[in-house]
Amino acid sequence: MGPPVIVHMLRFAFKDSATEEDRERVLALMRRTAAVESVSFSTVGPALGAQDGFTHAYCVGIADLAALRRYMHDPVHLAGDPQIMPHLARIAIGPDLSDDPDPGLAAKVLGLHEEKTALYPQWAEQLGPLLAG
Repeated sequence: MGPPVIVHMLRFAFKDSATEEDRERVLALMRRTAAVESVSFSTVGPALGAQDGFTHAYCVGIADLAALRRYMHDPVHLAGDPQIMPHLARIAIGPDLSDDPDPGLAAKVLGLHEEKTALYPQWAEQLGPLLAG
């Protein structure tokens, strides 16, 4: 068995107004983000057994908190999100998963998210309306 991994998952649906070209571009941008050096493995594409109106999924495996922080602040990730989010109707974050036994891991991951929203308030404002309730 290898070292612990953090698995970050998103489910999303495109806006009805998103053209096929828009959708392909968004998926390409997501795949580019999922290929940054801090990601160990990834998948981006149609959600199998789509539920709750979510048609697609994004999943990345990340080695540890340091790699997760690099991933969240990677210039490729930061540049892609503003091009991706305008084409999405809804997004659900998680549930994220890990085989790391640290009972404080969830709080540490949340802390990294809070750090990102504080550093990039425009990103947080763009993401907020898309979050599934």
